[in-house]
Amino acid sequence: MLDRVYGFASATALTLALTLGLAAAAAADDSAAPAIGPADGVHFGKVVIDEVEIAYREAGDPSRPTVLLLHGFPTSSHMFRDLIPILGERYHVLAPDYPGFGASAMPSVEDFDYSFDRLAEVMSAFIDRKGVGRYAVYLMDYGAPVGYRMFAAEPGRVTGFIIQNGNAYEEGLPEFWDPIRAYWADRSAENGDALRGFLTLEATQWQFLHGTQNPAQISPDNFWHVQYLLDRPGNQEIQLALFYDYRTNVALYPQWQALFRQHQPPALLVWGRNDEIFPEAGAHPYKRDLKDIEFHLLDTGHFALEEYGAFIAERMLAFLDRVAG
Repeated sequence: MLDRVYGFASATALTLALTLGLAAAAAADDSAAPAIGPADGVHFGKVVIDEVEIAYREAGDPSRPTVLLLHGFPTSSHMFRDLIPILGERYHVLAPDYPGFGASAMPSVEDFDYSFDRLAEVMSAFIDRKGVGRYAVYLMDYGAPVGYRMFAAEPGRVTGFIIQNGNAYEEGLPEFWDPIRAYWADRSAENGDALRGFLTLEATQWQFLHGTQNPAQISPDNFWHVQYLLDRPGNQEIQLALFYDYRTNVALYPQWQALFRQHQPPALLVWGRNDEIFPEAGAHPYKRDLKDIEFHLLDTGHFALEEYGAFIAERMLAFLDRVAG
């Protein structure tokens, strides 16, 4: 058909012959480059949940046990970009973006309830849509209150927790949180505006670099990715809504702790001990309530995967081999 359309029958025949010849040569040469396909088997998809488009990354065979990766603030599934293909070799991996984050839709605060209850509902609907029954879950930062709400609703679905700088104890909320506590006490425009400094490029860079062993090895691609998302019109209002709603997580801490003691989910804790947002003090209390816990404090900051990705992947695979199913 191309010959008829373009009138280049002889040229097309020559191209076809050359292509077949190159293919045969490649087949005979083990050093030939492989065909280009999805990066490391990672696929990028979107589904609509309650009229909101949810973007996600997926890898691995869906018939295998599932690992759900729940990202923190202010990033997205991008924070798991290097971990996903490693886990995907042995497990089914799903890493969604919350509404207002990453490549997911960003409805305005007038059109969507930006609360942790709502994010958990959307994530639960997402795994249902993907046909997932039981799953292990990586919880980081905002991922903790999202994931613990999902656990509270259906504890039997969770095969294990991978906890990375995700808080469930009052001890884990230091002085850093005082301006946010002031907003909880008085949701005034003045107190809200005082928090906008957390949404600047300087704050984003600080989150990724503070507490790291070698800041020069942290990819600046993180900053540009995150800051582009934060700088979209209307996104600051979304983040302020979630800052305010975070108070509801603190109120639920005792309930989650009771569920830990009751159900005793296996846990792997890999925590950046130099994090000022969720410091080491928030890691130790997990040992009070969880009997089956592998505990690692890492010499890095908030985004521990940036420096300890290989270590975390190794420990996760060993942990998942034991608990996932």
